[in-house]
Amino acid sequence: MPLPQSAELFFGLRLTDEQKEYANSCHDNLFTGCKARSGSGKTTIAVGVGKLLNMPVHYIFPTVEEKALGFSTGDIRAKESKYLTPLKDALIEIGEEPFRAIVGMNPFKKEDEEEPEIKTKKNKYKKKNPVELKDGDPWVHAYSHNYMRGGNIKDSVVIIDEAQNLTKRELRKILTRIHDSCHVILIGDPNQVDIDPKTSGFVTYIDHYSTESYAKVCELTKNFRGRLSAHAEAI
Repeated sequence: MPLPQSAELFFGLRLTDEQKEYANSCHDNLFTGCKARSGSGKTTIAVGVGKLLNMPVHYIFPTVEEKALGFSTGDIRAKESKYLTPLKDALIEIGEEPFRAIVGMNPFKKEDEEEPEIKTKKNKYKKKNPVELKDGDPWVHAYSHNYMRGGNIKDSVVIIDEAQNLTKRELRKILTRIHDSCHVILIGDPNQVDIDPKTSGFVTYIDHYSTESYAKVCELTKNFRGRLSAHAEAI
């Protein structure tokens, strides 16, 4: 069923018709593809839907400076933290504190990395969401696609952000690890590709899923940051 009709029920945000269609698809469908302009609210709405569904959120992003990542200081978490600004902004927009909402470790950890604590119900299995999220529990796993090989994602909202900067091979690696118990939200702006445009797999995968009964493709065309930002996109 779609989200409640009242705009005030979506964290106080007044959604446009485009945004409502997108939010409802994220809530109801297995796969939502979204071609979106900068400042369109795409990440905020996706994260907000994850919160309303009371499911763990996997926020996955590309690292366009991947070759330099290994030379930057700190552990994996510190190296990847510079890519989390859109997620943190989205969490603040829906009234969440990022340092409380984001799980401290990559779930696809190495053997010597600490296991994140996730509270679950004993001896019970809920078909929709087997993870019991309580107020105050961290609920967002944020990490790059680089360490997903061999992983599995179940019973979660999976947000693949800045997907225009992922190749077809990288998107295949991510999408083939997601179970049908998830809601997948593939977000990108074809006009802001930071890799070789010929290698980007975003539009290819949007088109690939567009005719599937469990999928919907949406567009967000309005930049809410203002005239200066919108005019910069027009060049």
